[in-house]
Amino acid sequence: MFANRTLSTIAALAISVPAPMALAGADDIVGGIIGGVIGGAIVNHGRQTQPRTRTQTRSTTVRRAPAVSSAQRQQNRDVQTALNYFGFDAGGADGVLGRRSRAAISSMESFLGLPPDGQLTSFERDILLSAHTRALSGNPDTVRLISTSPLGARAALRAQKDLMTGGTGQPALRTTGYPGLPLEVSRAVDEVAASSDPSPEQLLQRSGFIQLSDLNGDGRNDYIIDTSFSGSSFWCSPTECKTMVFVSTPEGYARNDMLAHSPTAATFECFGASCRLSEDANAPVVASTPAFPAPAAPGGTTLAATAPAEAAPVAPVLPSFGGAVAELSLASHCGKVNLLTATRGGFVDVSSGGERSVALAEQFCLARNFAIDEGEQMVSAMPGTTMDMVQAQCGSFGPAMAAQLTALSARPEADVMTEVSAFALTTGMSPEQLRQTATLCLAAGYRADDMDVALGSALLMVAMGSAPHAELLGHHLNDGFGTAKRPDLAVEWYSTAIQALQGGATPVFAPNQPDRTALLVWAAAPGQGAGAGASVQPVPAALPSFAAPAQD
Repeated sequence: MFANRTLSTIAALAISVPAPMALAGADDIVGGIIGGVIGGAIVNHGRQTQPRTRTQTRSTTVRRAPAVSSAQRQQNRDVQTALNYFGFDAGGADGVLGRRSRAAISSMESFLGLPPDGQLTSFERDILLSAHTRALSGNPDTVRLISTSPLGARAALRAQKDLMTGGTGQPALRTTGYPGLPLEVSRAVDEVAASSDPSPEQLLQRSGFIQLSDLNGDGRNDYIIDTSFSGSSFWCSPTECKTMVFVSTPEGYARNDMLAHSPTAATFECFGASCRLSEDANAPVVASTPAFPAPAAPGGTTLAATAPAEAAPVAPVLPSFGGAVAELSLASHCGKVNLLTATRGGFVDVSSGGERSVALAEQFCLARNFAIDEGEQMVSAMPGTTMDMVQAQCGSFGPAMAAQLTALSARPEADVMTEVSAFALTTGMSPEQLRQTATLCLAAGYRADDMDVALGSALLMVAMGSAPHAELLGHHLNDGFGTAKRPDLAVEWYSTAIQALQGGATPVFAPNQPDRTALLVWAAAPGQGAGAGASVQPVPAALPSFAAPAQD
């Protein structure tokens, strides 16, 4: 295998070639990365941070745990207080995160759809404490959210997580309506946008998404939202889609949710605040003049007053194999995916009969979260180093690997890895240094929503022998985040990761989920979840392994 030969070469050169000679042919940007905070921190952090100190005596070795500072103890008390507030029993707020507190943290992580390991990351702590502060602030929108949600106070915790992961699906928190639309309708627009790729503004510009008519005969505009225009299967069955009907009442607009196919004003019969499907839902469309002029959507587009007899189909978004790649926000995408997962009550699995594409999206975002968490844990063990410092250094990683990133969207996996391995040889870094630097920069790239940094780091991880990281490259190519949308090429990367995991490689994402490999096999099958129409043969995974240097 080419990967085995290349990695052996990398290991040999890392030992025999002096760093200045190796760097002579490298990009100056890479030299900046090596000489910066990351290079020094990753080499020394293992020796600088020992979990326990040793005091040598003539006859015995005494081990003592490092003292907990008063500031850390107070932070632990804040965590315990917040956990108890949201109903996760952490016991008394004594500032010691013992077994009971760890169990409470694990329960909170499960509730939020995060790995329930009982170890509170800085990201999870920020979610917990920020949600607790907002819940106690008395903000009217937060109070309304808590009082109306069946989750109670925990609704604020889930909303905070969605907010911090880039989610836009928070209709209950909107306080003003879109131009020309009532607040209730505007919140519903946000709700639909949270489960689909179009933004609220883009949805409002789609003729037929919102229809106006006086449905209950009170002389005021009523509104029909046809969710089929979102392009998301979340709202639709094979034959019909959820339709939201808002009818005016003296107290505001009452919402009625029904399933209908190509709904129009004639589809419904409304009396006061209540609506139902008419007996003849397929009756011809009769033009109806709204009681007031139709409102204007953002950008000056006027909303359709009545639906056309046949709504124009929404053109599918086709993958682009050349030219500029559209910039998409993975953080925002994962915010929507997380919201839908929470709404459904859990991840799609093989037995649930859900959509394979949804399962792949969930696993992509789960892997992203794990990558961020791993990097944050590494940084926490590096005295004097912050994630912002790492992020500033890693910003150079993407430009340094521009040629390899371009190849990723256009060439087979084997060709791409040949180029990545050649690049690794020019850095002058040992395999272990490259592996740790790539781990840090992978977290930094996802944290900053910088796809070039994330992709370059993931490529280096695969080149350094971590075949399970190839899953990330499959996700990017399948969805088009930072790459051209190439599900046909994605199949090769998925196959590399899957075969490595089936061959006994240690999982790097969600290691506590034993069925995850089977889920990836099911969801990423060619012609199903990924690579529709492609017939690419799986590529055997190379599994070289480099052991980390032994620590004293």
